[in-house]
Amino acid sequence: MRKKPIFLTLALALLFAGCGEKKEGNETKLIGYREVNIEDGKLTPEIMWALGRVSGAEVSPDGSRILFGVTWYDISENKGNRELYVMNVDGSNRTQITFTPFSEQEARWTPDGKITFLSAESGSMQIWIMDADGKNRRQITQVENGINGYRFSNDMKWLVYASDVPKKRINEKLFEGLDKTTGRLMNDLMYRHWDSWVDAYSHLFVTNFDGNNSITAGKDIMEGEPWESPVRPWGGMEQVAISPDGKMIAYTCRKKEGKAYALSTNTDIYIYNIETQTTTNLTEGMMGYDMEPVFSPDGSRLAWLSMERDGYEADLNRLFVADLKTGEKTWISKGFDNDLASPAWSVDGKYIYAIAVIEGTHQVYRYDFAKARLSPITHGDHDYKSVIASTSGLFGIKMSISKPDEIYAINADDGTDKELSLINKPILDQLRMGDVKARWIKTTDGKMMHAWVIFPPDFDSTKSYPTLLFCAGGPQNAVSQFWSYRWNFQIMAANGYIVVAPNRRGVPGFGQAWKEQISGDYGGQNMQDYLRAIDDVAAEPWSDENRLAAVGASYGGFSVYWLAGHHNKRFKAFIAHDGMFNLESQYLETEEMWFVNWDLGGPYWDKSNTTAQRSFANSPHRFVDKWDTPILVIHGEKDYRIVASQGMSAFNAAVLRGIPAEYLYFPDENHWVLKPQNSVLWQRVFFDWLDKWLK
Repeated sequence: MRKKPIFLTLALALLFAGCGEKKEGNETKLIGYREVNIEDGKLTPEIMWALGRVSGAEVSPDGSRILFGVTWYDISENKGNRELYVMNVDGSNRTQITFTPFSEQEARWTPDGKITFLSAESGSMQIWIMDADGKNRRQITQVENGINGYRFSNDMKWLVYASDVPKKRINEKLFEGLDKTTGRLMNDLMYRHWDSWVDAYSHLFVTNFDGNNSITAGKDIMEGEPWESPVRPWGGMEQVAISPDGKMIAYTCRKKEGKAYALSTNTDIYIYNIETQTTTNLTEGMMGYDMEPVFSPDGSRLAWLSMERDGYEADLNRLFVADLKTGEKTWISKGFDNDLASPAWSVDGKYIYAIAVIEGTHQVYRYDFAKARLSPITHGDHDYKSVIASTSGLFGIKMSISKPDEIYAINADDGTDKELSLINKPILDQLRMGDVKARWIKTTDGKMMHAWVIFPPDFDSTKSYPTLLFCAGGPQNAVSQFWSYRWNFQIMAANGYIVVAPNRRGVPGFGQAWKEQISGDYGGQNMQDYLRAIDDVAAEPWSDENRLAAVGASYGGFSVYWLAGHHNKRFKAFIAHDGMFNLESQYLETEEMWFVNWDLGGPYWDKSNTTAQRSFANSPHRFVDKWDTPILVIHGEKDYRIVASQGMSAFNAAVLRGIPAEYLYFPDENHWVLKPQNSVLWQRVFFDWLDKWLK
């Protein structure tokens, strides 16, 4: 029987939850939220964009309160805004403390219980400070080019901030008198990265802070250096640390430029001595990524993440610790064959916590120095994104396929946790989610492969459902318990589809050998893994083998293009987002040359390189003559990782072959679709296409 629609005003739901309101006299004003229609408990794009996105949890110095941010989006305004909240460490007394149209970023506690944060309220991004209840808000920096990120020393006497330094143009005299020209002149590589042109470098600056002075400029500790810290494209202030005594700054940098930068992943951890104004390379001779330095509470040691091989961005992410007095470096996670991330010291320095990728999940692990042992704390079907150690215990931000990010308290003894923030509870309580089950599938080479299978809400095993094969990106990205605001498995299930999401060859969490197998074997065993996964699920009576589709983005888009020429009529529809179509073009169009050199094996013109020749022989564009199935292609113009001509070429090829095709193009999006209305359109087109061919 069809249920009556439930109409929920999001602002009202937030009011019931104790947030989203502002008192002005006797009047309560609701801040920037819109109505959302929840019909039959079905998840829709509009409902997803009504959910609050929790981030940046920080425990107060006295261990009594948690500061965090929530980003709320307004589809009609096509933008989002991040507000700050404070709650007790048991989740009680949750209070929204900011009510502005200016997103408050990187909020942190001060030793005396105030809060610092970044805001563009004055025009450019600057540091502000306020009381813990949001009152007495004032700006404390006026840096000319704005601030990208910051850290204070423990005693607040030193401030380190990141700010852009303009890159000098080559042959500047040629531009004289041409103040309106839009031309760019390049003579080396890395002139653009992921979604932006490299017109500036982010440098680190250090300055004194007395609690009252308005800071206009600091000392550039990288003065004259043509490279950046934090490191593009994902680097934030997790790549920078200040020692507890305020005398040293540890930072991540790849001190290379142009072609050398494009070919290398060799970042290092540098230590800058504030007193002597000298810099030393802590990880000299360590050739891969060295990232995320974290000082121990007493300042005697430094922990960081390290990869071994230069040019391999998906190498094993290891946990190292250095004795800063002796210089001795220890690989403390040695013997652990899966990636680690987000290291955090315990308050007493006896442990280091980190996030580990394990069999389709992300779990909290702990290294015990006394026992010299790394062991898991949490278990279960979820992804922990971060862990925070404090005087009042462990906390973290967790998500799952069925639930977006929320803050949890973690019991370090048994791994149990308790949800604290409950930001999205008013909406989630009204939604019906499909069951998520792990499935182990035997591959064509006799190994066992993990997959998630997501079922529609109110699944009926006596019925037969259309089924989607999810092809992962990366290619070295775990198909884990992630909640996505685009590739959301629950919204696919809510639209009546079964989803099979295999952890095929190339993903982390199943040992380094499983992850490394894909490099140089595009179109090889991992594609057989995909076909084996969909065949295994399609053999079930509740999966309709005549209504199958393959969907994916990035490497997943490549996978869809490749499968289109090799699927032997298994699929009735394809969707490829930002995928690689012509690998020869991709080799010269992308910016991070280390990636294509490692994963494809090298340039296509090197005929003596058998790995490279095998990779380029498996380029999807070579098999268009075998395409026979409707395909939807999606691409963004600002994607400089896999440029838009890749998608356009695939679409044109399909049309010329007489194959039903559509091309969804976003001139203002990058490798992702980030704007609310574009994202809603993406979802609508996605399901319109699938429904057309599978229902």
